[in-house]
Amino acid sequence: MTSARNLPSTAWRKSSYSGQGGGNCLEAALHSTEGTVPVRDSKNPHGPALLIPAAAWQAFVTRVRAGAVDSAGVTA
Repeated sequence: MTSARNLPSTAWRKSSYSGQGGGNCLEAALHSTEGTVPVRDSKNPHGPALLIPAAAWQAFVTRVRAGAVDSAGVTA
């Protein structure tokens, strides 16, 4: 993990799957860095950020869009 503070110029995008109150949410950086996609908890923007391999992030996003991952993160 890296600190989100180490990514100060990163533009973050909040998940559209954050629920009605927006509290169960993550944010991903709009531009990957060195083959990774920084991901953080939107409730703690200055906390740690995970650096997910870009290919793994794309596979996850594809499965979410296909409805293969439910709101609890369980895959179908």
